[in-house]
Amino acid sequence: MVDAAASFDGNRPATTEAAPRAQPKDAAELSVSLAAEEGLAAYVGFCGTALHAPAQGAIWVQNWTSNIKPDLLIATLTMADRPVFALALEIARRGPFRIARFMGDRHANGNFAAIDQRWLARVDNRTIRRMLAAVAKARPDIDLVALERLLPSLDGAANPLASLDHFPSPNLSLAVDLSGGFEALLLRASGKRKRKKHRSQTRKFEAVGSHRRIEARNADEVNRLLDAFFEMKELRFRKMGIANVFGDDRTRAFFRALFTRALAEDKPPFLLHGLEVAGKLRAVTGSSRTGKRLICEFGAIAEDDLAHTSPGDFLFFDNIREACETGYEVYDFSVGDEAYKRLWCDIETQHFDVLVPLTLKGRALALALRQGVRLKAFIKNNPTIWKLTKLLRRKAVRQAAPAAGEDES
Repeated sequence: MVDAAASFDGNRPATTEAAPRAQPKDAAELSVSLAAEEGLAAYVGFCGTALHAPAQGAIWVQNWTSNIKPDLLIATLTMADRPVFALALEIARRGPFRIARFMGDRHANGNFAAIDQRWLARVDNRTIRRMLAAVAKARPDIDLVALERLLPSLDGAANPLASLDHFPSPNLSLAVDLSGGFEALLLRASGKRKRKKHRSQTRKFEAVGSHRRIEARNADEVNRLLDAFFEMKELRFRKMGIANVFGDDRTRAFFRALFTRALAEDKPPFLLHGLEVAGKLRAVTGSSRTGKRLICEFGAIAEDDLAHTSPGDFLFFDNIREACETGYEVYDFSVGDEAYKRLWCDIETQHFDVLVPLTLKGRALALALRQGVRLKAFIKNNPTIWKLTKLLRRKAVRQAAPAAGEDES
C-alpha cells in the first residue's frame, strides 16, 4: 500500500508531502494500493455501495483478475478513512510502452469508474490529477493511463473523468428508449413490419423443428451457450479477416466464470440468451444490466442453413420485448453503429476517451493514439469510405456482407 498526496500538471507528475496547513479542511487522503489481494478485496467491498458500470463491477474485476492474472493496480481516493472513488486497472504492454487501462481491454465498454454518489460533486479535476500523480509515483514504469469508451453519465450522474482532457471515442453507442412498453415502442419503430417479419421467421423455424428462447440458469447452460458463441465468432472473424478477441483460452475462461458467477446473485448482473431451433443454437447474446438499463454486450449467429432467416434479429425482438415487460427503461446495443441496431434505436451516446501520459514516452504514445482515433472516426463517420473499407476487408478473404445481428466495427 502506497499513500501519497500529489499534484499533477497534465504532462509531468510531481509528488509532494502535503503540509497539514496546506490542506483544505475536507482534503482527500489519497491511497494507491499495489497489493492485489488487499486492494481487490477493498475494491469489491466498495462496489457494494458505489455507482459503477458493469465492467467496473466486483464480479467483472474479480473474474478478470483470477483468469487473466493481469498486473493489477487499484487506485483508491479516500476521505475521512472511507473510499469515495476508485480505479481498478491492469497494466498492459504495448511494444516498449506500459499502459494502465480498465480491466477487459476491448471487452470493457460503456465504462464508468466506481464512485460514492454522495461525494460525486466533489470529485474534480484537481483531485483526480492528484490521484493519477500518485499512480505515477508508485509505478514509474507506467507510461500512459488510457481510459477508453467512457460513458458521459450513468443513472443521471455525470462521469467525473470528463473533468480531464478528453475526446470522442470513434464508435457510437446505440440504444432504444423503452418508455411506454413494447407496444408503444413498436408504434415508433416500424412495428407492423417487425411483427410481420417475426411471424415469418417463426413459420420458417417451425418448418424445420421446434424453437425456443433460452436463458442460461446454471453452469452447464452457460457453457453450452458460450461454446456455441465462441464457435460462431471464430468462424465469423476468420471469414472477415479480423482478429478474434474471444479466441484466447484465458479470455474464454473469464467469460465462463463471469456468467456462471453472476448466477449466484439475486439479480444476476450478466445474462446469456440463446435461440434454439431444431435442437441447435442459432443465435446467442450476452448482456449486462445496471439500474434500469439492459446492455447487449455481444451477439453472434450460426452461419448455417437458417442464417438467411436472421435468427439474430429474432432473438433481439424477444430480448427487447422481455426487457419492456421486466420494466427496463433502456435497451442498449452498446458500442458499434450497425444497420440492424438502427432498426430499433432512437438514442445515440458518444463515449469519450481520456489519455493521461505519465512519461515522455507516454506523451508520444498518447499523441499517436489520439491521431489514430481521429483517423478511425473520420473513416467510420464517412459512409462512403467506411462502406469501401469494409468491402475491401471482406474481399481480402472473399466474404459476403455481414449477417444481421453481428457487429463489424
